[in-house]
Parts: sequence; structure tokens; C-alpha cells
Amino acid sequence: MKGHFSRKNPFLKHADVKFFLARKNGNIAGRIASIINPEHIRLHDEKAGFFGFFECINDKEVSGALLNKVRDELKDKDMDIMRGPMNFSTNEECGFLTEGFDSSPMLMMPYNPPYYNDLMDAYGMVKSKDLYAFIYHTKERLPEKVLRVAALAEKKGISVRYIDKKNFMTDMQAFQRLYNSAWEGNWGFVPLPDEELAYNAGKLKPIAVPELTLIAEKDGEQVGFLGLVPDYNFVLKKMNGRLNPVSILKALYYSRKIQDLRLLLLGIKPEYRNRGVDALLLRYGFKGIKDGNYKRVEFSWILEDNIPVIRISEMVEGKLYKKYRIYEKAIAL
Repeated sequence: MKGHFSRKNPFLKHADVKFFLARKNGNIAGRIASIINPEHIRLHDEKAGFFGFFECINDKEVSGALLNKVRDELKDKDMDIMRGPMNFSTNEECGFLTEGFDSSPMLMMPYNPPYYNDLMDAYGMVKSKDLYAFIYHTKERLPEKVLRVAALAEKKGISVRYIDKKNFMTDMQAFQRLYNSAWEGNWGFVPLPDEELAYNAGKLKPIAVPELTLIAEKDGEQVGFLGLVPDYNFVLKKMNGRLNPVSILKALYYSRKIQDLRLLLLGIKPEYRNRGVDALLLRYGFKGIKDGNYKRVEFSWILEDNIPVIRISEMVEGKLYKKYRIYEKAIAL
């Protein structure tokens, strides 16, 4: 996490980010960041700034002071809207959990006390967008409809391959191109630039499983991708926040006991949508899930109005089990 906030993080080279702490009675009571991303402003043609990395005691005075500080920072930079939480953008963790507090967060998903939403309401924040998480309990086989559509895609010459860890960066560049193409036009989307790709690829390589990280191709052209990652939060819990020889041995042992996956990446090139590419990727991904003896898969996060991906989640009999909310408020003149 320390490196995430250092200048090694390429996002901080082009964005205007400031961090603040709140104290009450001499004790740290909260934190927040103000974030201005010029790429978001350019792409979406809106003067929106963000707050992120919010942590706060259950105190409206403290949360109000934190949010006021970000509001003032954004106002000084001529922003019209304050939105969040974003840590730092939609390419990373975002939103406050609003439903589904009874289960632990999957890898790279946020968790917060329920009262955070009360603090937002008290400040006058309103809903900007809701995000969904679906849970899929592994079954013996995928629904027949998925298998049938996948078979038709294969007949049309679409193939699927695993990523090659020996050429990991090359395959990550293919993911980047597909991601930027597939997500273009989505709410809140900002492209993943080369520097951020290299930074994030370095973090993903140790946990990427080739059999769960797939690229779909047609005549040598990359047309879709799917990325499942093991839920290493399970391992981190077993380490109890410690880093010593014993905890490292625990990590090695428990990494083989992970039973949950998160569907982190799924995208289809626009011109190849509705051609069964998603079903074929799911079929190959399902084989990796079964071979790895994983029990559950979380599909997250999904925009509340991203109907095609919601339908995919429902098609494999996934159930909506968590919701997250991104808030916003107009910045008064």
C-alpha cells in the first residue's frame, strides 16, 4: 500500500492528488484524498473531481470536515461535482458497500462499516451510480445454453488460449487494448495508459493463473478476454497482518487452500459482441475453475446498467449478493 501512494504509482504523475487527516481530541479520527484526473475531465467533458481512501469514525462532524476539505480543494480547481469514493479511479477500488455486509470482501474489493452510508446521507450526498457483485457457486457443468452458444462460436473460428507467463507483458498489452476498447463509453471509464499497465501488471503477475486468464482470438486477432484471480484475501487473513518467516510459511500453505475466485476482467471487442465470445471464454474459464477445485466465483464489479454483463452473470446462475454505491454532490459556487 505504501508504494501505491508514492511517486512510483504512475497515476500520481498526471493526476492532482492530495491526502488529508482529521484529528479529534488529539487523536486521528479520519482520512481522505482529493483527486482530480485530467483524463476523466477530457474524456467525459465534465468538471468532476473525486474523493477517495475515506476512513472515518462514526462522527458526522469529522466526516463533514473531511468532505468539506475535498470540496474546497476541488472548488479551488474549478470543479463542479464531487464524486466518490474512488481509490484512485474506476480502474481500481471504488464505491461504498451498501448491501452484503455479512461476507468478507474478495480480493481488490472494498469493505466499509454500514455507517459510512449514513455519513454520506448526512452530508447531502446522492447516488451517482450503483455497482453490483454476483456470486456463483460452482456446479458440475455450465447451463446448456452457455455450452450451446460456446460451440457455435467455435464453429465460427473463434478460439481461446491461456496467457503465456513467459511473455506476460505482451499478453497484458493485448488485455490493455481489449480493455480500453471494450469499456470505452462505459460510465466513469478512463483508459488504462501504458505506464499504469506496466505498474499493475507487475502486481498481477505473481497471482495470475494461466488457466484462469484467457484471451479469445479470431484469425490471429484478439477479440475478448477473461481474467479470474484467486481470492488472496483468504491468505492475508491467515497471516494476521504479520510478515515474518512463520507468516510466510502460512501464506505458502494457505495459498493452496483458496476456494474462491473473483472474475476481475471480462471484455469483448464491440464488433464481436453477441457472437458467443463470452460463452466460449466462460466455458474455458469453467474448466480452470473445476480443475482448481474452486467453490465460488464472484463477478465484480458490474455497473447497475451494464445489462449485457448482468445477463452473463445470470445466465450462469449467479446471484446478486452485494451492492456498492458511488456518491456525488454538486459543488456550490
